[in-house]
Amino acid sequence: MPTVRATIKPNSRKGPLVETLGDGSLQLYVRPPAVEGKANKAAIELLAEHYGVPKSAVRLVAGATSRFKRFEVDL
Repeated sequence: MPTVRATIKPNSRKGPLVETLGDGSLQLYVRPPAVEGKANKAAIELLAEHYGVPKSAVRLVAGATSRFKRFEVDL
């Protein structure tokens, strides 16, 4: 189960979009605001689409209230 490090950019007009950064982490641009977990939910959906797995295969394991997050993805 690989762990993915990601930075979330909520309220982004650029999103939904996934960019790979130089250190191997991901930059996730999502449209929903960071309110009531909406940005986290959108990030999970975006990662699932990016990796071609169901949403249930992506779990937020750290950083629920931070813009720096870690996800586990069942590939």
